[in-house]
Amino acid sequence: MTRDEAFEFLDRTAKGIAEMFGSSCETLVHDMGVPSHPILSIYNGHISGREVGSTMDIMGIGLELDEQAATTDQVNLAAVTPDGRQTKSSTFHMIGADYNLALGINFDYTSLVFANRILEDLMNAQSDLRSALWQPGDAKQLGDLFDQCAAALGKPADALTKTDRLRLVGLLRQRNAFSYRKSVPYVAGRLGVSRYTVYKYLDEVAEEDGE
Repeated sequence: MTRDEAFEFLDRTAKGIAEMFGSSCETLVHDMGVPSHPILSIYNGHISGREVGSTMDIMGIGLELDEQAATTDQVNLAAVTPDGRQTKSSTFHMIGADYNLALGINFDYTSLVFANRILEDLMNAQSDLRSALWQPGDAKQLGDLFDQCAAALGKPADALTKTDRLRLVGLLRQRNAFSYRKSVPYVAGRLGVSRYTVYKYLDEVAEEDGE
């Protein structure tokens, strides 16, 4: 394959990837045979602010690459553009007798970071309705029930396996321990697990009982 043929293939590939993944995906072809690795073609260059002829990398750095970096593929690496965009960057080399070209792919996922923060806020809750709606009970009585059920297993709480914890939750359930208000946070604290895990154990125990 000649240099022109290699460039034509890489340029078509860069253009196709940019079209497929949209305006958040910058693609380009570098001439890696030149120490400053100038850009020969670029699509969606607004992501890094570069254009054909630029010798800056995705991070806005114009240093010459060392020999290994100029010939080795770089895959799925994090990079931040000069204006703060968060990207995932990959570079794939095509090396021939008289050329060293590289296809660069930079995906801007900054908007996904903001979207994820919004989702986390939407899913965050101060407490759980299930505990809030259960009837109030005597905290000491709940503690006594836990101690009795734990004693039946013959192990300290911090030495229990998942199977042991399931058995303990099953014993507590049989003795109506979860009818007490805030029983789930209490049991979670004694077992050293999350409230979600205790709910999951309760669901597994209910399935085993055929409910």
